[in-house]
Amino acid sequence: MSKHKKILLAILIFLAVVLVLIAVVVPRLLNVDRYRPQVAALIEKQLGRRATIGHLALTVFPRLSIRADDFALKNPAGFPQGDFIEARRIYAVVNAASLWRHQVVVNSLDLEGPSISLLYDLRGHWNSADPPPPGDPEPDPSGVKPLFTLGTISDVKISKGNLRIADLLPSGQAGPAFVEAEGVTSQLHHFDLNALTEGAQAQNVQGSLVTEGTFAVDTLHVTNMVVTNLRSNLRLFSQQVLLDGLEFRCYDGRGNGALAFIFVTPNTRYRTQTNLSGVNVAKLLDAFPDVRGKMTGVLDGHVALDGEVAHSPDPLAGMSGAGHLTIGAGRLPTLQLDANLLQLLRVAKMGPASGDPYSFSSIATDFTIANNRIQTIKGKIAGNGVQIDATGSLGLAGDGSLDYRGVASVASSDNPLTSILGGLTGAALKGGKMVFPFELKGTFKNPQFTLKPSGSQKGGVGRGAGTGAKP
Repeated sequence: MSKHKKILLAILIFLAVVLVLIAVVVPRLLNVDRYRPQVAALIEKQLGRRATIGHLALTVFPRLSIRADDFALKNPAGFPQGDFIEARRIYAVVNAASLWRHQVVVNSLDLEGPSISLLYDLRGHWNSADPPPPGDPEPDPSGVKPLFTLGTISDVKISKGNLRIADLLPSGQAGPAFVEAEGVTSQLHHFDLNALTEGAQAQNVQGSLVTEGTFAVDTLHVTNMVVTNLRSNLRLFSQQVLLDGLEFRCYDGRGNGALAFIFVTPNTRYRTQTNLSGVNVAKLLDAFPDVRGKMTGVLDGHVALDGEVAHSPDPLAGMSGAGHLTIGAGRLPTLQLDANLLQLLRVAKMGPASGDPYSFSSIATDFTIANNRIQTIKGKIAGNGVQIDATGSLGLAGDGSLDYRGVASVASSDNPLTSILGGLTGAALKGGKMVFPFELKGTFKNPQFTLKPSGSQKGGVGRGAGTGAKP
């Protein structure tokens, strides 16, 4: 080996030894765990709730940071016992020069496996937004005064986290979660911890900006619904959470749009604009026991909703909105619109002679949602040889009440049987199609399909008015 190579090798060995000494010796010389009571006390002083830390340690590689093991921040007064946030491990990257001056200046945080439990009480308060009391931290009785502030942190990284949001029941205990997120990953910038504690003291609807960045969830439960592979931009205010550029998978389909949660009213509100494509209707309805098995098909469309988060078996509770949806290649097993019509059509030798009377090729509807009902402004069903146009409303709570009126049409020729049928039912032959006015009442479980004489409806279609045709 040449002389120059030996010198280079010696230098590399020396540097490796120095790095090992720094990694092993420096953390022992700077025993940050002795500051653990002070750090916990300062958090309690500023946030008004108890904090526990299992252990503090200084790590040198890959970055100079303080590692906190088994961290937990308790719920504030007025909430049940438990943790607002707990984390198996937190890395706080610190400024090295400040640390030598006995000052702790946090540049970034890395939270591994945190669990966050947000609670909302009847007074409109959140367990995350208790304002800090005035005053500065008490000095350390030892005379050493490390400065540890909860100000703005440049970067916050969350990995493999969980989030749970629930209301506080009148009993004072946490109710069932209306939002649960598993596998939360987030990269946030300029996280202002002081703004997070502002809460109801905010001077505007949104409150102060706490942080912004990206947000991803493996699995998200919102009341009964489940979405997966959610990705979004995030802006967190002290009184709102805004998600835009939102993309997700849901029931074999996809969705995108924007979502906001607003925390300034006694009941949490939400606003969303969503575009959907390829959603499996049967799987979607399985999430709601009262309408499970009522329809199949593939759903596309767009929906805008605004409402309050309500703990109710009614999927429409507290909701208002509007949208347009289409459902293709499905079945309506309980309504049997075609089955009722085909009994008449086959007698008159009209329409299809066979086929599934519960099937449809498409449903298209423009709708609004208000007062716990879906109001169909314009609805069209292309069934098994039958075309149906209808307006009306339905409720999804309980058995699912129905209140619809419309007309059904089927290809036909003018013959004695069609004339007799028209006279009995109020149907009319128009453009080679027999048109049947009808009403649909009752419930999903017990639908009441009635053919109506044209004279029984204002502006009805067809002849046979006043014949008093029976259902």
